[in-house]
Amino acid sequence: MSATQHRVVIVGGGFAGLTAAQKLRKAPVHVTLIDRCNYHLFQPLLYQVATGSLSPANIAAPLRNILKRQKNTQVLLAEVIGVDTVNRRVVLSDGSVDYDTLIVATGASHQYFGHDNWEKFAPGLKTIEDATHMRRRILLAFEAAEREPDQQKLRAWMTFVIVGGGPTGVELAGALGEIANDTLRNDFRNINPSEARIILVEGTDRILPPYPPSLSESAKKMVEHLGVTVRTGALVTDVKEESVTIREGDKVEEIPTRTVLWAAGVLGSPLGRIVAEATGAQLDKAGRVIVQPDLTVSGHPEIFVLGDLANFSHQTGKPLPGVAQPAIQEGRYVGDAIARRLRGAPIQPFNYKDRGNLATIGRAAAVADLNWLRLSGIPAWLIWIFIHLANIVQFQSRLLVLLQWAWLYISYDRSARLITGDNPLPLDL
Repeated sequence: MSATQHRVVIVGGGFAGLTAAQKLRKAPVHVTLIDRCNYHLFQPLLYQVATGSLSPANIAAPLRNILKRQKNTQVLLAEVIGVDTVNRRVVLSDGSVDYDTLIVATGASHQYFGHDNWEKFAPGLKTIEDATHMRRRILLAFEAAEREPDQQKLRAWMTFVIVGGGPTGVELAGALGEIANDTLRNDFRNINPSEARIILVEGTDRILPPYPPSLSESAKKMVEHLGVTVRTGALVTDVKEESVTIREGDKVEEIPTRTVLWAAGVLGSPLGRIVAEATGAQLDKAGRVIVQPDLTVSGHPEIFVLGDLANFSHQTGKPLPGVAQPAIQEGRYVGDAIARRLRGAPIQPFNYKDRGNLATIGRAAAVADLNWLRLSGIPAWLIWIFIHLANIVQFQSRLLVLLQWAWLYISYDRSARLITGDNPLPLDL
């Protein structure tokens, strides 16, 4: 790197950060991509790791391998703990890196709405570790039920409550329904997995709230066909080790269960607050940084915030959804904006192009809102498969995922249903 070359530091190797780095491959800049993990994770398929359809390596790719031919880019495995805006430096847990332009794209984690103590009993789904932990809890519940002589305790082990009726919650519910009805059909001797009770809890009046009502209704029928009970207009008021409490209007019900899966709400990563304290930027209630129309921080045109960590509300008055498409488009925009700045060319505000929403419910079942076209069933499922395969970063991963899906379709077998961890017994859920 020459002494005068523009230094771009990107914090976060998710969709937004990686896309920005790739967009800058031909720009006259030196890019440093910093992440606490050495891989890029395809988060939309995390639920398939959690339910045993795919292995972690199927949906993750090493960042160094992805960027190895991009000579102007360096990858660092490190944790950012501060931002020095005066000296233009990001502070690491074991050093620092100077920047001329900073891109912060560290995503979001789970939001428990002030009840962080619930996390122990209701894991969320944002990382590979979350997915393998969730898979462990699901499979251990069936194992514990197989050995449980007490019928009341057995019913609690066989009851699964999913909190949140967005795409993640609906996809988890559908996958659980398939596990209970098909995958584990002949695996046990003392229990019938198809008798599992799967409850999907959503606080609004329908599941998949961002989708058109007709598709929400189609999705509801599909998950119910898999044996899932949908509870809308229901709020979780307490989560304990052996129960979850739900309120519907004036009715309060405590449901005995040993498996609660959290798919409701997001909270911006801690780096959002660090950036806000360093720059004076405002945060929304979810801890996301409120950005300018060009995705920069107010008063700091050299700092961009992208992806799930950014609150960009300039088009509709509402933040963009925390899914892959906005993050990818923001990454492309910022990469191009930096290159244009260096050329002295004008920069237009970011404009998000909504290409629609997709959610899969199970085998040959999905819903697709493409804005100009709304589909459900097999056509939506085929579109979902094509788009997800197209967006997986590496060809090898695409091929492996396609083969795994083909085998699952033919055999109903989720070959990655492994219980991992230090203690494989239900004593340590």
